[in-house]
Amino acid sequence: MSRGGAVKEEDAELIAILIGSIGKMWKADEKYFNAITGLSLAVAQHVYIFLAIEPLADGGVAAGLPRDLALGLASQTVSGAASMASKMGKHPGQLKEDVASPGGTTIAGIHELEKGGFRGILMNAVIVAAKRGSELPPFLILTSTFQSTSYSSF
Repeated sequence: MSRGGAVKEEDAELIAILIGSIGKMWKADEKYFNAITGLSLAVAQHVYIFLAIEPLADGGVAAGLPRDLALGLASQTVSGAASMASKMGKHPGQLKEDVASPGGTTIAGIHELEKGGFRGILMNAVIVAAKRGSELPPFLILTSTFQSTSYSSF
């Protein structure tokens, strides 16, 4: 949320309370809005996670799991990781280090992800979406933001 000059402080506080009752809200300077859109506000960013869940489930199927079990495990893994990242107060790199034991399955999987450029691909997707957000009229970004609310986990 960014309070414009015409908005009274008490009105901004009321909006913060209302939004906070259904989800997480951050206050940010308006100059960051395109970057915020690129990272988290548009529906497309939810799709990035869907694009991670699907191949995780496919990998489970390839390893011999039934499709419904693989999809359930992949979805819950993403949900659990998101919960840990938001609640534990640790940098994601530290969370990774806490879990990846030397010579273990996790570090072997990380190695494969790094060979494919996984982190760079996600970073580039955010940067491209932020750039595109700066090219669109504010109304379209606002519309996209409200549409994405139905997909957010509250």
